Amino acid sequence: MAIVVRNTNYNGEVLEKILVLACTGNDLVEKGLIMVIPGVEKKISLPRIKTGKMLQKRKENPGLEDSKGNFNYSEKSLDPEDFMAFTTFNPRAFEHIWRKWQPKGNLVFAELPPEAQNTLLDELSKSVKFELGWHYINGEFGSDDDHLFNGILTQAAKDTDVIVVPAPSDTSMIGKLKAVRKAIPKALRENPNLRILMSIDDFDKYDDELTEREYKNTSETDVNKKRYKGITIETLNSWPDDLIVATLCSMSADGNLFAGVNLQDDEEVIQIDKWMNSSELYFFKLLMKADTEIAFGEEFVVLDTRETPVFKAVERGISADPVSLSFKAAGESKEVTVTASGDYSVVSIPAGFSVVGSGNDILTVTADANSSGNAVSGTLVLGLDADPEKTVDIALSQAAVDEEEGGE
Repeated sequence: MAIVVRNTNYNGEVLEKILVLACTGNDLVEKGLIMVIPGVEKKISLPRIKTGKMLQKRKENPGLEDSKGNFNYSEKSLDPEDFMAFTTFNPRAFEHIWRKWQPKGNLVFAELPPEAQNTLLDELSKSVKFELGWHYINGEFGSDDDHLFNGILTQAAKDTDVIVVPAPSDTSMIGKLKAVRKAIPKALRENPNLRILMSIDDFDKYDDELTEREYKNTSETDVNKKRYKGITIETLNSWPDDLIVATLCSMSADGNLFAGVNLQDDEEVIQIDKWMNSSELYFFKLLMKADTEIAFGEEFVVLDTRETPVFKAVERGISADPVSLSFKAAGESKEVTVTASGDYSVVSIPAGFSVVGSGNDILTVTADANSSGNAVSGTLVLGLDADPEKTVDIALSQAAVDEEEGGE
């Protein structure tokens, strides 16, 4: 008879423990560098809101035309992929666990008390050797068992807003870290969640370089602090060599790394049964789902100096066609085609005008009816999220009165 663990009051604790064990050995989780969202059964959104400049001179009686600043909403998603853990085992290997609860005869799971089942499941989940830690970082979804879901680095490589640092002429670790720090947006420099992620071997090189310096170094018997210019360095077991990333890391939503994990809500989430009636072997099966994502590419700074780099620096830019729009006094809408190297936002827009994204890089600019009696003009400014200095200006103008009305 098989034991099937369902999400009841007690067995919910079993599932939770196994979920924790599935993440054990995962440096990102253990060190609090990623927010893990449990119970993600299907695609969920990661909403992102960006705002433009809002501060202005005080007015005693502000009107609608004084409105300044824009809320730019977008979203990414966590879409967990299905996979499983499956192994066979001989209960004799775990006799030290169940023998005290069942002192005579062969192991029969259905007769074991919950405490024994819980302990045994803990041991079994360890023996499966969950590999989530590697997949969280390097995973790439594919058709075989080595490609379960997309990891953080795979997701980041698809984001055009990621800040890619050109390879510096100084190839030392200190030179590389200097280049990475210089590329970190100033708004993030003092953020307490800012971390530099690198491999253990790369940190060893950095540590050796510091030790070999004549001043401000630790002796040969000690390890230098894992910091660079006040920024904490985190070393990760599964992190690739020659790849340095600076980003915001937290177990909460104020970080930039996210993972969605779920033990499938299935009648046979965890199953233990005899492999064959004539066999002493049992099998252990666990169904899971997982996915990862980064929230903001412009908060992900990467230096990739591997022989075959995945992250490559691209020329950033933004342009618009046309760059000037004229509107009737009665109000109307017109379209602008925007070509950009990544995500962009509205930096500023004059009062009386609004902008809506129509998809495929098309913006619809709408002018409200002009009842002021005067011609109106202003500039719509769009800027790249990853490089706010890259902007494009679109001149907007609106007549005081339409020609057909003026002729009456």
